[in-house]
Amino acid sequence: MKRLDGKSILVAGGGGIGAELARRYAQEGAGVLLGDLDLDGARAVAGDIERAGGRARAIRLDGADEDSVAAAVALACETYGGLDGLHANFATFVDGGFDTGVLELPLADYDETMRVNARGYLLCTRHALPAIIARGGGSIVYTSSLAADAGEPCRVAYAMSKAAVHALMRHVAARYGRDGVRANCIAPGVTLHERVKSAVGPEFMEWALGIAHIKSRTGRPDDIASVGALLLSDEGSFITGQIISVDGGATMRP
Repeated sequence: MKRLDGKSILVAGGGGIGAELARRYAQEGAGVLLGDLDLDGARAVAGDIERAGGRARAIRLDGADEDSVAAAVALACETYGGLDGLHANFATFVDGGFDTGVLELPLADYDETMRVNARGYLLCTRHALPAIIARGGGSIVYTSSLAADAGEPCRVAYAMSKAAVHALMRHVAARYGRDGVRANCIAPGVTLHERVKSAVGPEFMEWALGIAHIKSRTGRPDDIASVGALLLSDEGSFITGQIISVDGGATMRP
């Protein structure tokens, strides 16, 4: 099934989840531009997609730099004739120390977290949105996190930045729905690709399985890609303004 056939999608942020997003969207028929700070990694993924018969290009993307974001949107439009969708997927985890609370958090780490995770998603939205509207409408998906709602004793800056993304998403859905634009967040739980899974210890795996209600496994990048494909497709055309948790039941929203 080619749910994204003929669509053009910018995936802003590679890595384990981002690479799987790009692969899945291309498998569904989209022309994909994968942007990441690691240009060699993004090129490798794009090459894999093309060898499998899909359409993909790569660009170096610093999501928190306005010129870099503008260049990525322009290349997507130049390559595929317009832009139908954006999936913003990058983040910094500079405040990730488990022993760091709001009293210990260096302000430099707070500023960097908000610069990348909040300001960066704002910049992606500001540049992608006009192109999507010009196309007659489309979809924006933001990768969030259960941290925005979990009330964790650590990662306060990260959680605040993801809550800010929720507000941005709702604003886009409320203001630009009349232009045919939908906006939603996917909030993953613990999501491990094989390389990371082999590197974490048994204590981490015990903790990760313990916080979710599905105990058979942790999340995988393809779990996120499956929901993203729905939200970017016409099958998701009546879904907007939502935060969809893909976390094995670790959070249960009303």
